[in-house]
Amino acid sequence: MLDHMTFRVTDMVRTKSFYSAALAPLGYSVSFEGNFGMNVLGFAYPDAAEPDGKKADVWFVDGPSPYGGSPATTGCHLCWRAETRAQVDAFHQAAIRAGGKDNGPPGLRPDYHPYYYGAFVIDPEGNNIEAVCHRPE
Repeated sequence: MLDHMTFRVTDMVRTKSFYSAALAPLGYSVSFEGNFGMNVLGFAYPDAAEPDGKKADVWFVDGPSPYGGSPATTGCHLCWRAETRAQVDAFHQAAIRAGGKDNGPPGLRPDYHPYYYGAFVIDPEGNNIEAVCHRPE
């Protein structure tokens, strides 16, 4: 089971703006902003099981890792679960309005399973992001 993910970005202001818009329909909001020798941004969703009532599971860090590699995480596929198909639609619309590039409009993907309703967008760093609802309606 995954607990959280961290991705490197080249422009934290752009990242905050894009993901604040794209993830809002899924119930996410900025939960942490700080600097530990690098800017760090965390997004969380409400979760009553967590001690502070929210779960930060998506993190962004600006600049390259001190251990080498590229300055940004690119070419990854990130997917968030939506409770409803309407949330998937709203995610796609918000991400496009925020500057993302359409990579697959909202719709059923029956090759995955009969109820797989997803939408895909390329984020500002070149990652393929998705929202999916697995419910029948």
